[in-house]
Amino acid sequence: MDARRMRRAKQLGLSDPQLAKLLISSADAAVPTLSEDDVRRARLGFKITPFVKQIDTLAAEYPAQTNYLYMTYHGAEHDVPGGSKSRVVLGSGSYRIGSSVEFDWCGVSTIRSLRKVTLVC
Repeated sequence: MDARRMRRAKQLGLSDPQLAKLLISSADAAVPTLSEDDVRRARLGFKITPFVKQIDTLAAEYPAQTNYLYMTYHGAEHDVPGGSKSRVVLGSGSYRIGSSVEFDWCGVSTIRSLRKVTLVC
């Protein structure tokens, strides 16, 4: 798979394990196994990595500096710089209007708990 096709596959939402399975099923007998790690190495070799983007919570009405971030393969640059002291708090499940207070509380509580166990945040 060339870089253009791999980038497109990632933009369509395919994971590295899914790509490995697809490539194995379409490969000839000369390539008996292909792992997720093989796909990841190839992807990184093509310099295909996701970009960190920031959600504009103010609909561009005012400049927004929120901590609501997401990662995407549809981008050309990061919205926020990364750093060695960065921490990520992942949330999961459905997100609906009215759930933001609970989401914020869970994130803040997680960071406070991490600080208590001496992880620098």
